[in-house]
Amino acid sequence: MSSGSRADFIVDVLTREFGELMAIDPAAFRRKFRKMAASPFAFYRGSAALFYADLTDTYRDDGYLDERTGRVWIHGDLHAENFGTYMNSDGRLVFNVNDFDEAYVGPFSWDLKRFSASLALIGYSKALSDENITALVTTFAGAYLTELRAIAAGGDDAIGSITLANADGVLRRVLQAARLNTRVELLGGQTTIDDHERRFSLGDGVYEVDAATADRVTAAFERYLGTLPEASRPISTNIKDIKLRKGVGIGSAGLPSYNLLLEGHTEALENDVIIYMKQAQIPAVARWIDDERVRAYFEHQGHRTAESQRALQAHADPWLGFTELNGVGQLVAEVSPYAADLDWSDVNEPEELTGVIADLGRAVARMHSVADDESSHDLVDFSTEEAIVAAVDKDEPGFVRHLVEFAHRYGDQAREDHQDFVDVFRNGRLPGL
Repeated sequence: MSSGSRADFIVDVLTREFGELMAIDPAAFRRKFRKMAASPFAFYRGSAALFYADLTDTYRDDGYLDERTGRVWIHGDLHAENFGTYMNSDGRLVFNVNDFDEAYVGPFSWDLKRFSASLALIGYSKALSDENITALVTTFAGAYLTELRAIAAGGDDAIGSITLANADGVLRRVLQAARLNTRVELLGGQTTIDDHERRFSLGDGVYEVDAATADRVTAAFERYLGTLPEASRPISTNIKDIKLRKGVGIGSAGLPSYNLLLEGHTEALENDVIIYMKQAQIPAVARWIDDERVRAYFEHQGHRTAESQRALQAHADPWLGFTELNGVGQLVAEVSPYAADLDWSDVNEPEELTGVIADLGRAVARMHSVADDESSHDLVDFSTEEAIVAAVDKDEPGFVRHLVEFAHRYGDQAREDHQDFVDVFRNGRLPGL
């Protein structure tokens, strides 16, 4: 494909994916696209739609998919920056995959390919050699498959988590940093106390809502409470304040989000809880999967996102749920004070990268293994770990080589695409901006 036709293809894919939202809020997408223009990796993060368009066209050669391995619950946007900490429903800090907005049911290898290509981009940005990048992707694949085999042999009881009890090195430092966070600090950064009561602060990207909107959000909140698991349902249900937020995250441009301040389990102000209610969107991967059973399983995109996260996390956020607002599906979850992301700028040498990436490979294996016939969800009704192991065991060296080759090829492609994207954006070729 020539540079000109590739640039046209990028414009077509981004317009198809975001055109409707771009027309509603062009300023939000100018901000999003400027963030994407910052680096090839930032572009890759924000262009999952392009990745899947390519995967189902130019990069279709995947001999490891069958009726089962082609319909595993997947993350959908598994790149190297979608990992971090959270406090699970057992009160334990966990380092794991996060951000499930793009999750769906599809080919297991698509997750591995998206992650592997992101490794190639990160490796290149750190001036690692092709041999180093090959070694890192090989490490990821090996750790993933070793963990998956252990789970297949031991059943779901073998699935563990990366916690303070077993983490070391970089991931232990991330968990320790998250442990130092406090709810008081989070509240102090987003709220003020006026006349002895806490309220949200107004500032960049935070807006007042009128009474009618507040009533609709409150009604949606009441419906959301009914989607929470009975056993872990929180008791903080008194809404103290509601604000609209815009410009939240590179992947949420143009999507309205509301923050709700809830009274905590006591009248002490340091126990207050912040949750968000944000409009969910069709995941990029769903446009390329023709499976009516999957499509019909979900009431709306908010339901899909919440159910996907519950499926892919062994102990999800107890505040995780869904609702509808103005007839549109919404995801609801806590703005957690205990969230800390892995900072790749702190991990640069191949030896240290190898340890981190092996841990991430194990985390991905656990994620794929949780959502199957032994979970509370019936959409995937077979053992995913057994199905994947059986498919890969036919030619494991070939499978690893397949991931390595894809990582290099698509890393090169993403760097070229980034330059094309910058050129079309700065020259006004993206319609509506």
